[in-house]
Amino acid sequence: MDDPAADGARPPSRFKASGQRGRHLAAHALVAAWAGLALLAASAQQTLPVARWLAIHLFLLGAATTAIVVWSEHFTVAMLHTPPPDRWWSNARLAGVNLGVVGVLTGVWADLPVLTGAGCALLVTAIVAHLMVLVRMGRGALGGRLAPIADYYRAAAAALVVGAVLGWLLATGRPGPQHYTGLKLAHVHVTLLGWIGLPVLGTLFMLWPTVLGVRMAEHTTRLARRVLMLTGGGLLTAVAGLSAGRRPAAALGMALYAAGVAVTGHLFARTVRRRPAVSAAAAWMLAAAMGWLVVGVVVDLGLLAARPLAAVRDDIGALVPVLLVGLVAQVLVGALTYLLPVVLSRGPKDRAALRAVLERCWQVRLTALNLGVALLALPLPHPVGTAGVLLAGAAGAAFLALAVAVLVRSGRGLLRGAGSARHPVLWGTAAGAVVTVLAVLMANSGGGTGGPDVAAGPAGGGSGATRTVAVTLADMRIRPARIEVAAGTDLRLKVTNTDSQRHDLVVEDGPATPMLAKGHSRVLHVGAVTSDREAWCTLPGHRAAGMTLDIVVKKDAMATDGTGHEGDMPAGHEGHTSAAATDGGLDLSAAFSAGWRPRDAELAPAPGGTLHEAELHAGHTEIEVAPGVKQQMWTFGGTAPGPTLHGKVGDVFEVTLVNDDTGMGHGIDFHAGSLAPDKPMRTIQPGERLVYRFRADRAGAWLYHCSTAPMLQHMGNGMYGAVVIDPPGLKKADHEYVLVSSELYLGTPGSTAQVTKMRQNTPDAWVFNGIANQYTQRPLKAKTGERARFWVVAAGPSDGIAFHIVGTVFDTVYKEGAYLLRPDQAGSSQVLDLATAQGGFVETTFPEAGHYAFVDHDMRHAEAGAHGMVEVSD
Repeated sequence: MDDPAADGARPPSRFKASGQRGRHLAAHALVAAWAGLALLAASAQQTLPVARWLAIHLFLLGAATTAIVVWSEHFTVAMLHTPPPDRWWSNARLAGVNLGVVGVLTGVWADLPVLTGAGCALLVTAIVAHLMVLVRMGRGALGGRLAPIADYYRAAAAALVVGAVLGWLLATGRPGPQHYTGLKLAHVHVTLLGWIGLPVLGTLFMLWPTVLGVRMAEHTTRLARRVLMLTGGGLLTAVAGLSAGRRPAAALGMALYAAGVAVTGHLFARTVRRRPAVSAAAAWMLAAAMGWLVVGVVVDLGLLAARPLAAVRDDIGALVPVLLVGLVAQVLVGALTYLLPVVLSRGPKDRAALRAVLERCWQVRLTALNLGVALLALPLPHPVGTAGVLLAGAAGAAFLALAVAVLVRSGRGLLRGAGSARHPVLWGTAAGAVVTVLAVLMANSGGGTGGPDVAAGPAGGGSGATRTVAVTLADMRIRPARIEVAAGTDLRLKVTNTDSQRHDLVVEDGPATPMLAKGHSRVLHVGAVTSDREAWCTLPGHRAAGMTLDIVVKKDAMATDGTGHEGDMPAGHEGHTSAAATDGGLDLSAAFSAGWRPRDAELAPAPGGTLHEAELHAGHTEIEVAPGVKQQMWTFGGTAPGPTLHGKVGDVFEVTLVNDDTGMGHGIDFHAGSLAPDKPMRTIQPGERLVYRFRADRAGAWLYHCSTAPMLQHMGNGMYGAVVIDPPGLKKADHEYVLVSSELYLGTPGSTAQVTKMRQNTPDAWVFNGIANQYTQRPLKAKTGERARFWVVAAGPSDGIAFHIVGTVFDTVYKEGAYLLRPDQAGSSQVLDLATAQGGFVETTFPEAGHYAFVDHDMRHAEAGAHGMVEVSD
């Protein structure tokens, strides 16, 4: 076979139809069919929100995968000068790929994890078989100067295997929401830059000099190998880093990939000669495609180097039109601009005439397509993006019209003559390329709020009570995750997406929102609720990752809210506001029961004298631990946490522990005292008592807790408290507050379900002083300029705390018995960080009137109950 670079402007024979023409015809019919389905799905994205995802994957998994499998085998045969594999085996692999794609897409669409897994397994098997064929063809082949390009196709096949496995993990939600961001980014990178990018890059080594009509540079083979080492190795490093959540490693990998692209671009630039190209239109389109690859890789590298992975995940969507339309579709259009006259012509004169038709107004079409991609990629208002869609779509449609004209002008018809099969092949390629442009553009044009302001569910009679609940979509969570209503309640959900990526919400057997962009809202009128319902985000993998909401009909009428409570929480500060619910399903926006009172956080003055006597009764007490949620707790003194003891250095505490429990033993351990634990910390049985006497020889904020095993359960159910021993010379503050942080585990105390949550460290909430969000609804009080001291003890039993007050700084920090910062020093502090069982205090003054939120700055904890407010007045 001829070397295309050595032949100059003469078309290489390998581009003409071969004995596999029939297979190519079927393959390109599939390409056109997949692209058509992608266009259909894209057009339905407003009524079917998951359709945008489906449109992208119909193209990538369907159209692009089919085309790459067919043409990578074809070019490998041509470049290695090796016989093609058996036709039946090639057809079987192609069928396996397409059946696997159907299984994956159908499984995700219908939420059938088994079908998704089976389709993914079939797809991986078919691609692995394709990879083995490509490797086998390289053994003993004659090869040639273009032989290294086959390695790009092999690397791409390996990338698709990795991408398919990552896609399956995302679709089934198996890794959990904590790994979703990294795995999604890894999936996007290995698919776009590996499975799609590497074959395109490798093919350009062959196509670029052919279109220019020049000989291939002598060192192209060596550079091709070097580029593959950089891009392949860099992509492997980036995907591994993203999967592990390691942003520096991911950035390093993308830097290597960018270096490979830069080497390729430099080689292509040096290949350009002053004499006219064989096809100026094709050359400019391929150059523009290469430019978009450079832009996409550089922007991606910049995002990974400068922004957290969650922000990169939200911004990566802007690169989809850049890489799919600017790069892939433009490469297809440019290649066809060159190839159609070569294949359809009957001689040089006819070839020039056909090329003249295809190159009509090519400068305008080139400008329109690339300007459209730029308008879509840039963060511009939605009407500007729509203009970009129209420009790029018009350019693609114009090329399709010219391609049809060329086919007609060739005078052979689509079904005439023995060689007519090559026309449908090229027709399928051209149609697939243009439909791909339109599908991707439509899939990226949706702004995300179409539809009525209120989506209504089935009408039905109810109890007359109406309730509207504010629902937030963000961070792969729906908050609140659980809404409890009385039977017959007329329920409305005010759904707002605060995430950078788009989400929707569909109610089981009820209404659904359109896909919502960031900051957009819709009201869902669920109607009368008579049975338990579920709601979820329909984006693939989001439901499995935890974006679900349970609507539960309460059995106890006394627990019904039915007040029309909106569910909105008082704001503390942008970025630090209280969440509406915990991941465990608590509705933190609900009202506390009538007669409920928050725990008094004010620290009582230390009693006079040096001997302090106290009697603590251990037992079971029902406590409202969250709005409307009562829980049987194990307590000291009837509260969880137990009473706070306060004294000075040298004071003696004599605590009598009385076990009022009826079925278990309890003990107590005061960290503030030093003594042998054998007797005072022993377990006493129901009805028994012991006296625990210790001297507080050291200052600090100390923990006390039940000393009976298993301590995880005793502490996790509320048996803990604080002892405050003032440091010598401690100045008086206007306010002293005590905040004991801990986890909250709902369920029957000691039950298997509750203990499992404790062992897995998956609490239902994190709390201050035993009750979730109590100080959000009943803020602490202070006045402008007053000095407030916050004593904090981390009771755990498993987690510490990063205590922070929004809107002010700490000028005094005392931790574990020592001052870390005093007011006369130049610096200030933002967080008091305490490990489990540690304690300390911070001091601050409030500069002006307002609402100052205090939180555990581990945002998982803050958004799940560890949140309160200081209301400051003048």
